[in-house]
Amino acid sequence: MNGEDTFHTVRTGDTLWGLANRFGTTVEQLQAWNNIPDPDKIFVGQRLIVAKDESGYIPFPGSEWFKSQPNSPIITMMAIRLVEEGCSAYGQGGPPSQWTTQHRDSYAMWQRKLGYGGADADGWPGSKSWAKLRVPYPDEG
Repeated sequence: MNGEDTFHTVRTGDTLWGLANRFGTTVEQLQAWNNIPDPDKIFVGQRLIVAKDESGYIPFPGSEWFKSQPNSPIITMMAIRLVEEGCSAYGQGGPPSQWTTQHRDSYAMWQRKLGYGGADADGWPGSKSWAKLRVPYPDEG
């Protein structure tokens, strides 16, 4: 399983039950990975984690995904790792699950910690810095 097989963008007619069957997992697992409280409510265009990558870490979701200001458990897990690495621009109350300038500022700190500078430390995740961050999957409940 590679990174491309780890995500699925919801299309018309998709259901969590159908996706669970298709990707060899459970509805409960999909709910946990994607912070979906109601298994009957997914939306066309929503990008879901549908399987674990062989690395054991969430693969890079793609730069455009971050620029869409997603609200996702992936953002929460990324923020936890950034804080663990001492790269936090988060205020009191901790990081939100939706992408914000706090996330971008924190990620820029991470990029600088890795030795990147200039445009390479702009706070937008890239595949190399993402892989080095080793973002784990959300708890499976």
